[in-house]
Amino acid sequence: MAIAGYTNAGKSSLLNRITGAGVLVEDALFATLDATTRRSRMSDGREYTLSDTVGFVRHLPHQLIEAFRSTLDEVADADLLVHVVDGSHPDPGSQISAVREVLADIDALTVPELLVVNKIDATAPETLLKLRSELPNAVFCSARTGEGIDELLAVIEERLPHPAVEVRAVVPYDRGDLMHRLHEHGEVLSTEHTDTGTAVHARVAGWLAHELAAYTA
Repeated sequence: MAIAGYTNAGKSSLLNRITGAGVLVEDALFATLDATTRRSRMSDGREYTLSDTVGFVRHLPHQLIEAFRSTLDEVADADLLVHVVDGSHPDPGSQISAVREVLADIDALTVPELLVVNKIDATAPETLLKLRSELPNAVFCSARTGEGIDELLAVIEERLPHPAVEVRAVVPYDRGDLMHRLHEHGEVLSTEHTDTGTAVHARVAGWLAHELAAYTA
């Protein structure tokens, strides 16, 4: 998953709030120059990585897109794009359009998008009413105060894909490394200790299902 948005929309602050990461927060153009990736865990046990990216601006020059190509590729390769909008900005709509213009330039428009209107603590009530009407599918929150963060986490959990392969296996007790990878990369539905190992029911990616094949029930 990746966080993107217009510069100074509060992406790094939101990453800090969601994951507890100590990421640089600075009110300056391109304060984030490289992708900062942090790991977090959902309520159902699934772990996911969340990458902060360079702030976008209107008509981002092609040479800058190329300079930040590795950072921007984090967006194009993401399962979900958290598009952060500064609700207190005089024209949030123009920022949304500018970000989507850059997304088109990096072939990322097909990435599922979750609009997040940030800084609601600094946004006039009448402006919030207008934005809620114009952006009915957006999540509204404040990275500074924490308002709306629980709702945001719930929507992220709902929108992120589940691992594709459901497996049942009995993992020997001497394969703690494999159980660790299951918890880190898969979605563990249940575990039970048996005489021969840990009986586990999980959803995993294909590569991990292959590793578990020798122990599948």
